[in-house]
Amino acid sequence: MTMNLKVRLALMNFLEFAAWGAYLTSMGRYLGDIGMGADIGYFYSIQGIVSLFMPAIIGVVADRWVPAQRMLGFCHLLAGVFMVALAQYCFVTGWEHISPAMVYFLYTMSVAFYMPTLALSNSVAFNALQRAGMDTVKVFPTIRVFGTVGFIVMMWLVDIMGFEVTEMQFMTSGIVSFVLFLYSFSLPLCPVVSGSEKRSLAKAFGIDAFSLFKQKEMALFFIFSMLLGVSLQITNGFANPFISSFETIPEYADTFCVKHTNILISVSQISETLGILLIPFFMKRFGIKNVMLIAMIAWVLRFGLFGLGTPDNGLFLLSMIVYGVAFDFFNISGSCYVDQNTDKKMRSSAQGLFVLMTNGIGATVGTIAAQKVVNTYTATVDYGDYSFLVGDWSTVWFIFAGYALAVAIAFAFVFRPKRV
Repeated sequence: MTMNLKVRLALMNFLEFAAWGAYLTSMGRYLGDIGMGADIGYFYSIQGIVSLFMPAIIGVVADRWVPAQRMLGFCHLLAGVFMVALAQYCFVTGWEHISPAMVYFLYTMSVAFYMPTLALSNSVAFNALQRAGMDTVKVFPTIRVFGTVGFIVMMWLVDIMGFEVTEMQFMTSGIVSFVLFLYSFSLPLCPVVSGSEKRSLAKAFGIDAFSLFKQKEMALFFIFSMLLGVSLQITNGFANPFISSFETIPEYADTFCVKHTNILISVSQISETLGILLIPFFMKRFGIKNVMLIAMIAWVLRFGLFGLGTPDNGLFLLSMIVYGVAFDFFNISGSCYVDQNTDKKMRSSAQGLFVLMTNGIGATVGTIAAQKVVNTYTATVDYGDYSFLVGDWSTVWFIFAGYALAVAIAFAFVFRPKRV
C-alpha cells in the first residue's frame, strides 16, 4: 500500500512537470521563428507576474472550499484548454498572420492556471504522506525527483519530434495537462481545513512575512534573493534561440548542439537533480553563506561559458553542468536559511516571500531587462525556412555574467549571517 501511494504521487509529479517541460526551454525558439523574438523575455516574465497572486488566490480556494487534489485537476484542465487553444490558433492562422495580442492572451491564461499547480501538487503529496504516517523529509525528495524526470523526458520528446520550431510543443503541454486532470480523480483526498485551522488572508498571501524586513539580516537576505532571482529565467528563455542561431553558420549547422538543442539543455535539469545530492555535504563543510556564494559564482560561469562557447568546444556542455550548482545551491540552501531563521508560526509565509522575491519579482524583472539587452545586440534574420536571433551574443552573455559577478561581490561583503 505504501509503495502504491509513492508510485501514484511520483506519477503525479511526472505529469506536473512534463506539462511545463514541453515548452519552457523551447518556446523562445518558436517565438523567434514566428517573428516575435523581441518578445521572448516578456513571455517568460508572465509566469513571474501571475505567480505574484494566482498561487495565493487558488491556495485560499483549496484551503477553504475545494479539496487540493480537485483544484489541481481543475487548474490543469483550464491550463490545458488555453494551451491547446494557443496551439490551434497558431496552426490555423499561420505565422504570417498571427496576432501577438492573441498569443499573449492565450498563453497568459494558461500559465495563470498552471503556476498554482506547482504548490497544489506539493500540498497533495505532503498531505497524503502525512496521513499515511510517512516521514515527508525522507520520502518526498524521492517522489519529487520524478518531476524533474518528467521535465527532461518531455524536453527530449519535443526535440526528437521536431516540435521546438512548431506550435506542437503547446499542444503537447495541453494534452499532458488533460491527462493529469483525469488522473487527479484517482489521487488521495486532501480535505479542506476546518474553520479554526483556516489561514487568514494575510497569511495566505504572505503579507505577515514582510515584517521580517524589520530585521537587517533578513532584509538583506531577501534583497539579495531578488537580485539573484533576476538570473533564474534568462537561460530558459534565451539559451535555445542562442544555440540554435549557430545554424546560420555553415561550419556549425550540423553539430549535435545545434541539431538537438533541447537535449543539450536537458543536461541542465540532469545536473540540477545531481546538485541536490551535493548540498548536505557543502552545507556542513562550508556553511550557508559560502554555499550561497558558490551558487552566485556558478551563475557567473553559467553565463560566461555561453559567451565563450561555440558548438564544438565543449563549453556549452560545461555551462549545462554548472547550472545544477547555480540553481540548487541558492534555492535550496536559501530555503534552509529561511527555515532556520524564522519563527515556526511564520515559516510558511516566509518561504512564500522567498519564492516571491526570487521567482516572482526577481525573475520578472530579470527576463524583461534581459530582453532589452538581447534586443540591443541581436536582430531577427530569416535563414532558410526559419528565422533566428543573430548578433553579438557573446556581449549579451558577458553582460549577464558581469551582473551576476557584481551581485556575488556585493553579497560577499555585505551579507553577514549569524550562522556562517
